[in-house]
Amino acid sequence: MKKNILFLLSIFTITTSIAQNPYRSPLGIPLILSANFGELRPNHFHSGVDLKTERVVNKPVYAMADGYISRISISPSGYGLALYIDYPATGQTSVYGHLNKYAPKIAEYAKGKQYENENFRLDVTLNAHEIPVKRGELVAYSGNTGSSGGPHVHFEIRNSADQVAIDPLEYYKDVINDTQAPLIKGIAIYPLNEKGAVDFSRDTYRKRITVLKDGSYSALKDTVQVWGQIGIGVNTNDKMNGTTNIYGVRRVRLFCDDKEIFSSDLSNVDFSKTRMINSMTDFDYWYRNRIFYEKSFIEPGNKLSIYKSVNNGYIDIKEERIYNLRYELEDIYGNQTDYSFCVKGREQTIPQKRRCTQMMKWNQDNEYSSDLFSLNIPKEYLYDDICFMLNSYPSAKYLSDLFEVNDTYIPLHDYCNMTIKLNKDSLSNKSQYGIVRINGNKENWIGGTYNDSHITGRIRELGGTYTISTDTKAPVITPVQPERWTRQAEIKIKLSDDKSGISSFKGTIDGSFALFENDVKSPVYSYKFDPERLKKGQVHKLVFTATDACGNTSSYEYEFKY
Repeated sequence: MKKNILFLLSIFTITTSIAQNPYRSPLGIPLILSANFGELRPNHFHSGVDLKTERVVNKPVYAMADGYISRISISPSGYGLALYIDYPATGQTSVYGHLNKYAPKIAEYAKGKQYENENFRLDVTLNAHEIPVKRGELVAYSGNTGSSGGPHVHFEIRNSADQVAIDPLEYYKDVINDTQAPLIKGIAIYPLNEKGAVDFSRDTYRKRITVLKDGSYSALKDTVQVWGQIGIGVNTNDKMNGTTNIYGVRRVRLFCDDKEIFSSDLSNVDFSKTRMINSMTDFDYWYRNRIFYEKSFIEPGNKLSIYKSVNNGYIDIKEERIYNLRYELEDIYGNQTDYSFCVKGREQTIPQKRRCTQMMKWNQDNEYSSDLFSLNIPKEYLYDDICFMLNSYPSAKYLSDLFEVNDTYIPLHDYCNMTIKLNKDSLSNKSQYGIVRINGNKENWIGGTYNDSHITGRIRELGGTYTISTDTKAPVITPVQPERWTRQAEIKIKLSDDKSGISSFKGTIDGSFALFENDVKSPVYSYKFDPERLKKGQVHKLVFTATDACGNTSSYEYEFKY
């Protein structure tokens, strides 16, 4: 009897929740996440959830309520084929990314715009009357396009007015079960520059935390000795029922002597501030190790609205005693993990500032300039003051000296100008020069513009070694089995470029634009025969051109009968 009552109560709760939910599910299959909202990613927070599609493409995707298609975006990278639907009744927008194809009327509209613009890439906004949709209407099919590592649907809910993304699980918690608490993986202690010390050093202390056989966590066996002003960081992730995926943690709270001094809550993502994740996390450590440590203190240039804190989360160690610290980690379902540890206050000499090429302030314009190298960092592009280091070395291989631009990796909030002088200026085509970043034996092309034997390029972080190289080779165009094109009603072209990368491409048939498609995961560009635009029973001439970032261009011609 008791079990029946509990069952009826659970059914009532779910039914009531669904009745209050203005949206239906975006998919027709059970919702299982491969990534959650706010998850830490390189240079951005994950602005939605990734929905599994049973490891296949072409699962139907539906409108969540009555609304209209407000934006269609097609790109070889990023979200790939993406669709945006506005819902006037709620003032919100849903976003579906990495789609394989659109529903027929949407696909026809998008294709028409691509031919109108003579470009595969598309980003078009629509009025409310152009493509209205009804709740539950098929709008697309799931895929794996763009910067996707496997079949899934990237799904977002945004406020239409400001495009701030909110956690979609607020609407779908009742249909996704999760009873697993977050996991703690490591603790970090940061001495504030010139104001703190950890074990008589300015270096960061880190300790991995492991799960013991009884399910508890390993303790910090060594007592860390600290003095002055310090900050704490944590490496953490979350799990969910029925899947082996790893997720981000919604809420982080830090206590010192049972007083809450810091909390963060990733309930929304503002795209204008999402790059500030690089201030929230230990950027240098992530860059070197691909492991995220979240800082439980707020740097002065970090304007994220997810925080509550005392003294910006910094802890002033002024007494020789034990300071008791505790983390509370919580997911959206309320599953919580607590972890307690301590540090020992011990008076010690605070390390003085390092030798610097130049001190740079986060809240003012910064410029380093010499005849051979210059760097301009606008106000508030740094998140904190830095001790900038520049080292240079002569090079016989490249066209300029080698410049080591800082000895640690430091994020910049947006692109900044860096200028390097050529030691050898012999090319007549100046657009073939470009700045490169040296990683071992590899060159990563940065590019840039030429002015009076100087090349100016744009960078978004400090750290790494830069110099000037050239790209004088045009892209290589390789037809893929042209003898099969007519039989398969599809043309396939393979493109490659040795350095600066493909900047643009275009195909024409009999002088008219032909829509070639491409995905960033493949070097193949394909055109499917379009019976409305390609007449049968005659010989056609294909012309395909490709241009790299330095303006080097190749062209390929081929005649075929269809």
